[in-house]
Amino acid sequence: MILVSACLIGLKCRYDGTNALCRELMDKLKNEKFLPVCPEQLGGLSTPRPPVVIVGGDGFDVLKLKARVVNEKGQDVTFNFLKGAKKTLEMAETFGVTHCYLKEKSPSCGVNLIYTDQGLTSGVGVTTALLLKNGYKVIGIQPGETDLENLQCVMR
Repeated sequence: MILVSACLIGLKCRYDGTNALCRELMDKLKNEKFLPVCPEQLGGLSTPRPPVVIVGGDGFDVLKLKARVVNEKGQDVTFNFLKGAKKTLEMAETFGVTHCYLKEKSPSCGVNLIYTDQGLTSGVGVTTALLLKNGYKVIGIQPGETDLENLQCVMR
């Protein structure tokens, strides 16, 4: 079973109510079993919702409560992100997930790039950090910029 950011398969769950459909990924998954998730919705956030950034680090720092997730209105949504990450991990364990395709640049799902209070920076999102910490292979997908034939998985 493959865990996939729900926005990548066309579900309109991104912060602005849109999707990030990646047709190349859909072609790759057409004969696979996959589990779509949106950690932010699993954490109780609505769609649409104000955009967020990680303040003071990356997803690993949020897991240690050394960084926070804050939306553009100044509201702290750290615990929504932690709850969504935990539920995503529980689903991965329940369904026997072997690896994950997650949306780059997301404060939840980013694998190499995330939005922080410093802008777009290197780092991992909250859900990605928790999955990596628990031994899952995670692959970052950026629609339109992704060469699916040469994807590199991240393990930490």
